[in-house]
Amino acid sequence: MSGVQKVEEIAGLSIKTLLITAIGILLFGIYLGVLIYGENSLTVLNQLKEKKQGLIQEERILKTENQRLQKEFFELKQLEPKE
Repeated sequence: MSGVQKVEEIAGLSIKTLLITAIGILLFGIYLGVLIYGENSLTVLNQLKEKKQGLIQEERILKTENQRLQKEFFELKQLEPKE
């Protein structure tokens, strides 16, 4: 018996079927890798979510500082003599 026949007997599948299955699994693995680590991946999505949260927090801080500075500006403006 040749090696091919032994493999076919053990697996119950032809070499062609095994190769197609192996190629399919390989392509699916590559696809999953691109989904997880690619340019439009889950890691990029998570990074963008974190960046968005940071920007929202910075916006709150800047709004608070702006309110304080506007209050100070109007208080100083009232102290100036009217022309």
